Amino acid sequence: RRRHTRFKCDWSSDVCSSDLSPAASAPAPAVNVASVKQPVSSATTPNPSSPANNLTTADSPEEAVSFQWPTRGNVLAGFDEVKNKGLDIAGKAGDPVLAAADGKVVYAGSGLRGYGNLVIIKHNNTYLTAYAHNQSLLVKEDQAIKRGQKIAEMGNSDADQVKLHFEIRRQGKPVDPAKYLPSN
Repeated sequence: RRRHTRFKCDWSSDVCSSDLSPAASAPAPAVNVASVKQPVSSATTPNPSSPANNLTTADSPEEAVSFQWPTRGNVLAGFDEVKNKGLDIAGKAGDPVLAAADGKVVYAGSGLRGYGNLVIIKHNNTYLTAYAHNQSLLVKEDQAIKRGQKIAEMGNSDADQVKLHFEIRRQGKPVDPAKYLPSN
């Protein structure tokens, strides 16, 4: 029987938590899976393999994460704390969705309304990323993931068009992924 990671979200407050502790004695700290502010130009075409231009300098060295773009495509909608908690990136059905950084899958499924087929990766006790609206998921909960690994195929599950909705959360709060991703 498959062990199911305890994962719960209060999407009205944008707070998520998961129990990933090795001993499963205490739940992991609350972490968020949304996005941030400052729209990105729709002319932006990210290069997933470019090195990050903005490492998380406010974090301790062990908490810093170097993110890469999760797919190639134009940014359809930038971060907005009210309307869009991440980046929406255009693509074609079946385009690869890549892990933005090393981590562990804490959720893979379609049980969170509005996100379609969703993968959530915990990178450390500070950062979590979410990849929504996929047509197929290629990873399972508790699976270790490497930066750049194909984790899903882009789709339009629970969306009006084919796109990847990508979120970064820092200590449970949505942050603007554009500030954490490399520039072109």
